[in-house]
Amino acid sequence: MSEFIEKMPKAELHVHLEGTLEPEHIFELATRNGIALDYDSPQAVIDAYDFDDLPSFLKIYYAGMNVLHTEQDFYDLTYRYFERAAADNVVYVEPFFDPQGHTTRGVEFDTIISGISRAQKDAAEKLGVQSNLIMCFLRDMSEASAMAHLEMAEPYLDKLIGVGLDSDEKDNPPLKFERVFQRARELGLKLTMHCDVNQENSVANIWDVVTAIGADRIDHGVNSLEDERLCEEIKRRGLGLTVCPVSNTFCAQSLTADELRSMLQKGMLATVNSDDPAYFRAYMTDNFKALEDAGLNHQELFTLARNAFIVSWLDQSTRNAYLERMDAYAETMAA
Repeated sequence: MSEFIEKMPKAELHVHLEGTLEPEHIFELATRNGIALDYDSPQAVIDAYDFDDLPSFLKIYYAGMNVLHTEQDFYDLTYRYFERAAADNVVYVEPFFDPQGHTTRGVEFDTIISGISRAQKDAAEKLGVQSNLIMCFLRDMSEASAMAHLEMAEPYLDKLIGVGLDSDEKDNPPLKFERVFQRARELGLKLTMHCDVNQENSVANIWDVVTAIGADRIDHGVNSLEDERLCEEIKRRGLGLTVCPVSNTFCAQSLTADELRSMLQKGMLATVNSDDPAYFRAYMTDNFKALEDAGLNHQELFTLARNAFIVSWLDQSTRNAYLERMDAYAETMAA
Protein backbone atom coordinates (compact mmCIF):
# COMPACT_ATOMS: atom_id res chain seq x y z
CA MET A 1 0.00 0.00 0.00
CA SER A 2 2.80 2.45 0.81
CA GLU A 3 4.35 1.93 -2.61
CA PHE A 4 0.94 2.38 -4.24
CA ILE A 5 0.47 5.72 -2.45
CA GLU A 6 4.00 6.99 -3.08
CA LYS A 7 4.03 6.30 -6.82
CA MET A 8 0.43 7.34 -7.49
CA PRO A 9 0.11 10.52 -9.62
CA LYS A 10 -1.53 13.24 -7.56
CA ALA A 11 -3.14 16.64 -7.99
CA GLU A 12 -3.25 19.14 -5.15
CA LEU A 13 -6.03 21.73 -5.10
CA HIS A 14 -5.75 23.14 -1.59
CA VAL A 15 -2.29 24.29 -0.59
CA HIS A 16 -1.30 27.76 0.60
CA LEU A 17 2.12 28.74 -0.73
CA GLU A 18 2.79 30.73 2.42
CA GLY A 19 1.97 27.56 4.34
CA THR A 20 4.85 25.72 2.66
CA LEU A 21 7.45 27.99 4.27
CA GLU A 22 9.66 25.55 6.15
CA PRO A 23 11.41 26.64 9.38
CA GLU A 24 14.86 26.36 7.80
CA HIS A 25 13.69 28.60 4.97
CA ILE A 26 12.30 31.13 7.44
CA PHE A 27 15.79 31.47 8.93
CA GLU A 28 17.42 31.68 5.50
CA LEU A 29 15.08 34.47 4.37
CA ALA A 30 15.39 36.31 7.69
CA THR A 31 19.16 36.37 7.24
CA ARG A 32 18.87 37.45 3.59
CA ASN A 33 16.50 40.30 4.45
CA GLY A 34 18.04 41.37 7.76
CA ILE A 35 15.02 40.43 9.85
CA ALA A 36 15.37 39.57 13.55
CA LEU A 37 13.50 36.46 14.68
CA ASP A 38 12.15 35.54 18.10
CA TYR A 39 13.61 32.04 17.72
CA ASP A 40 17.21 30.84 17.78
CA SER A 41 16.83 27.73 15.61
CA PRO A 42 14.48 26.04 13.14
CA GLN A 43 13.58 23.51 15.83
CA ALA A 44 12.55 26.35 18.12
CA VAL A 45 10.17 27.50 15.39
CA ILE A 46 8.66 24.01 15.17
CA ASP A 47 8.36 23.89 18.95
CA ALA A 48 6.34 27.11 18.76
CA TYR A 49 3.73 25.46 16.52
CA ASP A 50 1.30 25.27 19.41
CA PHE A 51 -2.12 25.57 17.81
CA ASP A 52 -5.33 23.63 18.27
CA ASP A 53 -7.83 25.74 16.35
CA LEU A 54 -7.95 28.06 13.36
CA PRO A 55 -7.23 31.40 15.12
CA SER A 56 -4.21 30.06 17.01
CA PHE A 57 -2.81 28.62 13.79
CA LEU A 58 -3.38 31.82 11.82
CA LYS A 59 -1.45 33.87 14.40
CA ILE A 60 1.69 31.81 13.77
CA TYR A 61 1.03 31.53 10.03
CA TYR A 62 0.91 35.31 9.49
CA ALA A 63 4.01 35.85 11.63
CA GLY A 64 5.95 33.39 9.48
CA MET A 65 5.26 35.16 6.19
CA ASN A 66 6.90 38.37 7.43
CA VAL A 67 10.25 37.17 6.05
CA LEU A 68 8.94 37.28 2.45
CA HIS A 69 9.88 40.57 0.77
CA THR A 70 11.49 40.28 -2.66
CA GLU A 71 10.53 38.66 -5.95
CA GLN A 72 13.31 36.14 -5.36
CA ASP A 73 11.82 35.29 -1.95
CA PHE A 74 8.48 34.43 -3.56
CA TYR A 75 10.22 32.51 -6.33
CA ASP A 76 12.21 30.45 -3.83
CA LEU A 77 9.15 29.78 -1.66
CA THR A 78 7.14 28.55 -4.62
CA TYR A 79 9.84 26.55 -6.36
CA ARG A 80 10.81 24.75 -3.16
CA TYR A 81 7.20 23.72 -2.69
CA PHE A 82 7.10 22.37 -6.24
CA GLU A 83 10.28 20.39 -5.61
CA ARG A 84 8.69 18.82 -2.54
CA ALA A 85 5.47 18.18 -4.43
CA ALA A 86 7.34 16.49 -7.27
CA ALA A 87 8.98 14.16 -4.73
CA ASP A 88 5.45 13.04 -3.80
CA ASN A 89 4.52 12.48 -7.46
CA VAL A 90 2.26 15.51 -7.47
CA VAL A 91 1.95 16.35 -11.17
CA TYR A 92 -0.61 19.16 -11.05
CA VAL A 93 -1.31 21.91 -8.48
CA GLU A 94 -3.73 24.80 -8.05
CA PRO A 95 -1.96 26.67 -5.25
CA PHE A 96 -3.29 29.61 -3.24
CA PHE A 97 -1.49 32.81 -2.37
CA ASP A 98 -2.57 35.61 0.00
CA PRO A 99 -1.52 38.98 -1.46
CA GLN A 100 -3.12 41.03 1.33
CA GLY A 101 -0.76 39.39 3.81
CA HIS A 102 2.10 41.00 1.89
CA THR A 103 0.80 44.26 0.43
CA THR A 104 -0.17 45.37 3.95
CA ARG A 105 3.55 45.04 4.77
CA GLY A 106 4.56 47.21 1.83
CA VAL A 107 5.30 44.46 -0.70
CA GLU A 108 4.15 45.30 -4.23
CA PHE A 109 1.57 43.04 -5.89
CA ASP A 110 3.82 42.72 -8.95
CA THR A 111 6.68 41.49 -6.76
CA ILE A 112 4.53 38.70 -5.34
CA ILE A 113 2.94 37.39 -8.49
CA SER A 114 6.07 37.77 -10.64
CA GLY A 115 8.10 35.61 -8.30
CA ILE A 116 5.39 32.97 -8.05
CA SER A 117 4.67 32.81 -11.78
CA ARG A 118 8.37 32.54 -12.66
CA ALA A 119 8.64 29.56 -10.30
CA GLN A 120 5.56 27.99 -11.89
CA LYS A 121 7.17 28.21 -15.32
CA ASP A 122 10.43 26.68 -14.11
CA ALA A 123 8.61 23.90 -12.21
CA ALA A 124 6.72 22.94 -15.37
CA GLU A 125 9.89 22.85 -17.45
CA LYS A 126 12.31 21.30 -14.95
CA LEU A 127 10.11 19.19 -12.64
CA GLY A 128 7.14 18.32 -14.84
CA VAL A 129 4.74 19.88 -12.31
CA GLN A 130 2.00 21.90 -14.01
CA SER A 131 0.06 24.52 -12.05
CA ASN A 132 -2.60 27.22 -12.16
CA LEU A 133 -2.65 29.95 -9.52
CA ILE A 134 -5.54 30.96 -7.23
CA MET A 135 -5.57 34.34 -5.47
CA CYS A 136 -7.20 34.24 -2.03
CA PHE A 137 -8.82 37.10 -0.15
CA LEU A 138 -8.48 37.33 3.62
CA ARG A 139 -11.99 37.18 5.01
CA ASP A 140 -11.08 38.97 8.24
CA MET A 141 -10.20 42.03 6.16
CA SER A 142 -12.77 44.28 4.50
CA GLU A 143 -14.74 43.77 1.32
CA ALA A 144 -13.17 47.00 0.06
CA SER A 145 -9.68 45.56 0.54
CA ALA A 146 -10.66 42.39 -1.33
CA MET A 147 -12.10 44.43 -4.21
CA ALA A 148 -8.99 46.61 -4.34
CA HIS A 149 -6.81 43.53 -4.64
CA LEU A 150 -9.02 42.11 -7.36
CA GLU A 151 -8.46 45.37 -9.22
CA MET A 152 -4.71 45.03 -8.65
CA ALA A 153 -4.91 41.57 -10.19
CA GLU A 154 -6.65 42.65 -13.40
CA PRO A 155 -3.40 43.28 -15.34
CA TYR A 156 -2.29 39.75 -14.34
CA LEU A 157 -5.40 37.77 -15.23
CA ASP A 158 -3.34 35.60 -17.57
CA LYS A 159 -1.47 34.37 -14.49
CA LEU A 160 -4.59 33.47 -12.48
CA ILE A 161 -7.22 30.77 -12.85
CA GLY A 162 -9.45 31.65 -9.91
CA VAL A 163 -10.02 33.37 -6.60
CA GLY A 164 -10.64 31.98 -3.14
CA LEU A 165 -11.50 33.09 0.39
CA ASP A 166 -9.57 32.04 3.48
CA SER A 167 -8.53 33.12 7.00
CA ASP A 168 -10.77 33.36 10.08
CA GLU A 169 -14.39 32.49 9.27
CA LYS A 170 -15.84 33.76 12.57
CA ASP A 171 -18.09 36.75 11.87
CA ASN A 172 -16.88 36.75 8.26
CA PRO A 173 -19.54 34.84 6.29
CA PRO A 174 -19.30 34.21 2.53
CA LEU A 175 -21.94 36.81 1.68
CA LYS A 176 -19.63 39.55 3.00
CA PHE A 177 -17.74 39.10 -0.27
CA GLU A 178 -20.61 38.41 -2.66
CA ARG A 179 -19.94 41.46 -4.84
CA VAL A 180 -16.22 40.73 -5.03
CA PHE A 181 -16.85 37.19 -6.22
CA GLN A 182 -19.47 38.37 -8.69
CA ARG A 183 -16.88 40.73 -10.18
CA ALA A 184 -14.29 37.95 -10.27
CA ARG A 185 -16.77 35.80 -12.20
CA GLU A 186 -17.26 38.66 -14.67
CA LEU A 187 -13.50 38.71 -15.18
CA GLY A 188 -13.59 35.04 -16.14
CA LEU A 189 -12.12 33.64 -12.92
CA LYS A 190 -13.20 30.44 -11.21
CA LEU A 191 -14.52 30.65 -7.64
CA THR A 192 -13.81 28.70 -4.48
CA MET A 193 -14.23 29.49 -0.78
CA HIS A 194 -12.99 28.02 2.48
CA CYS A 195 -15.75 26.48 4.60
CA ASP A 196 -13.60 25.47 7.55
CA VAL A 197 -14.46 22.58 9.82
CA ASN A 198 -16.79 23.11 12.79
CA GLN A 199 -17.16 26.88 12.50
CA GLU A 200 -20.19 28.86 13.61
CA ASN A 201 -23.01 28.55 11.08
CA SER A 202 -20.96 26.07 9.04
CA VAL A 203 -23.89 24.50 7.21
CA ALA A 204 -25.59 27.82 6.46
CA ASN A 205 -22.31 29.23 5.14
CA ILE A 206 -21.81 26.25 2.85
CA TRP A 207 -25.33 26.72 1.50
CA ASP A 208 -24.46 30.35 0.70
CA VAL A 209 -21.23 29.33 -1.01
CA VAL A 210 -23.13 26.84 -3.15
CA THR A 211 -26.28 28.79 -4.00
CA ALA A 212 -25.73 32.52 -3.47
CA ILE A 213 -22.06 32.73 -4.49
CA GLY A 214 -22.28 29.89 -6.99
CA ALA A 215 -18.76 28.64 -6.25
CA ASP A 216 -17.12 26.13 -8.55
CA ARG A 217 -15.53 24.29 -5.62
CA ILE A 218 -15.59 24.17 -1.80
CA ASP A 219 -12.44 24.16 0.34
CA HIS A 220 -12.85 21.84 3.34
CA GLY A 221 -16.67 21.64 3.50
CA VAL A 222 -16.74 18.63 5.86
CA ASN A 223 -19.77 19.98 7.74
CA SER A 224 -21.91 19.54 4.63
CA LEU A 225 -22.42 16.00 5.90
CA GLU A 226 -24.74 17.40 8.59
CA ASP A 227 -27.36 18.21 5.94
CA GLU A 228 -28.40 15.46 3.53
CA ARG A 229 -30.13 17.92 1.23
CA LEU A 230 -26.95 20.00 1.05
CA CYS A 231 -24.92 16.90 0.20
CA GLU A 232 -27.31 16.12 -2.63
CA GLU A 233 -27.06 19.68 -3.96
CA ILE A 234 -23.25 19.58 -3.87
CA LYS A 235 -23.35 16.25 -5.68
CA ARG A 236 -25.89 17.51 -8.23
CA ARG A 237 -23.67 20.45 -9.08
CA GLY A 238 -20.56 18.26 -9.30
CA LEU A 239 -18.68 20.41 -6.80
CA GLY A 240 -15.35 19.19 -5.51
CA LEU A 241 -14.47 19.35 -1.80
CA THR A 242 -10.81 19.89 -0.97
CA VAL A 243 -10.43 18.16 2.38
CA CYS A 244 -7.17 18.42 4.34
CA PRO A 245 -6.93 15.43 6.72
CA VAL A 246 -3.76 16.12 8.73
CA SER A 247 -4.59 19.83 8.94
CA ASN A 248 -7.92 18.85 10.48
CA THR A 249 -6.16 16.97 13.27
CA PHE A 250 -4.69 20.29 14.41
CA CYS A 251 -7.57 22.70 13.74
CA ALA A 252 -10.51 20.37 14.39
CA GLN A 253 -8.95 17.51 16.40
CA SER A 254 -10.00 14.92 13.80
CA LEU A 255 -8.38 13.35 10.76
CA THR A 256 -11.89 13.37 9.19
CA ALA A 257 -11.18 9.95 7.69
CA ASP A 258 -14.70 8.75 8.50
CA GLU A 259 -16.14 11.88 6.91
CA LEU A 260 -14.12 11.33 3.75
CA ARG A 261 -15.40 7.77 3.53
CA SER A 262 -18.97 9.02 3.98
CA MET A 263 -18.47 11.52 1.17
CA LEU A 264 -17.23 8.80 -1.14
CA GLN A 265 -20.16 6.56 -0.22
CA LYS A 266 -22.53 9.40 -1.12
CA GLY A 267 -20.80 9.90 -4.46
CA MET A 268 -19.43 13.32 -3.49
CA LEU A 269 -16.22 14.45 -5.18
CA ALA A 270 -13.95 14.67 -2.12
CA THR A 271 -10.20 15.12 -2.53
CA VAL A 272 -7.09 14.98 -0.31
CA ASN A 273 -4.78 17.98 0.16
CA SER A 274 -2.02 19.21 2.46
CA ASP A 275 -3.25 22.77 3.25
CA ASP A 276 -0.22 24.25 5.07
CA PRO A 277 2.25 21.35 5.04
CA ALA A 278 5.22 23.14 6.58
CA TYR A 279 3.14 23.93 9.67
CA PHE A 280 1.23 20.65 9.88
CA ARG A 281 4.39 18.65 9.01
CA ALA A 282 2.65 16.60 6.34
CA TYR A 283 2.74 16.87 2.56
CA MET A 284 0.53 14.95 0.11
CA THR A 285 1.92 11.45 0.54
CA ASP A 286 1.86 11.93 4.33
CA ASN A 287 -1.84 12.80 4.17
CA PHE A 288 -2.68 9.74 2.10
CA LYS A 289 -0.66 7.51 4.42
CA ALA A 290 -2.45 8.95 7.44
CA LEU A 291 -5.75 7.96 5.83
CA GLU A 292 -4.37 4.50 5.10
CA ASP A 293 -3.43 4.16 8.79
CA ALA A 294 -6.99 5.20 9.65
CA GLY A 295 -8.39 2.30 7.63
CA LEU A 296 -9.18 3.66 4.16
CA ASN A 297 -8.49 1.03 1.53
CA HIS A 298 -6.55 1.35 -1.68
CA GLN A 299 -9.65 1.85 -3.86
CA GLU A 300 -10.89 4.66 -1.61
CA LEU A 301 -7.50 6.37 -1.68
CA PHE A 302 -7.28 6.01 -5.45
CA THR A 303 -10.77 7.49 -5.86
CA LEU A 304 -9.83 10.47 -3.69
CA ALA A 305 -6.73 11.05 -5.83
CA ARG A 306 -8.61 10.64 -9.10
CA ASN A 307 -11.35 13.02 -7.93
CA ALA A 308 -8.77 15.81 -7.69
CA PHE A 309 -8.18 15.67 -11.44
CA ILE A 310 -11.92 15.49 -12.10
CA VAL A 311 -12.68 18.69 -10.15
CA SER A 312 -9.54 20.56 -11.21
CA TRP A 313 -9.94 23.66 -13.36
CA LEU A 314 -7.99 22.20 -16.26
CA ASP A 315 -9.37 22.23 -19.77
CA GLN A 316 -11.18 19.03 -20.65
CA SER A 317 -8.53 17.53 -22.92
CA THR A 318 -5.74 18.05 -20.38
CA ARG A 319 -7.96 16.70 -17.60
CA ASN A 320 -8.74 13.61 -19.67
CA ALA A 321 -5.05 13.00 -20.27
CA TYR A 322 -4.38 13.01 -16.53
CA LEU A 323 -7.35 10.71 -15.88
CA GLU A 324 -6.08 8.27 -18.48
CA ARG A 325 -2.71 8.36 -16.74
CA MET A 326 -4.40 7.61 -13.42
CA ASP A 327 -6.34 4.68 -14.84
CA ALA A 328 -3.23 3.27 -16.50
CA TYR A 329 -1.42 3.53 -13.17
CA ALA A 330 -4.19 1.59 -11.41
CA GLU A 331 -4.08 -1.14 -14.04
CA THR A 332 -0.31 -1.42 -13.79
CA MET A 333 -0.36 -1.70 -10.01
CA ALA A 334 -3.14 -4.30 -10.15
CA ALA A 335 -1.27 -6.47 -12.64
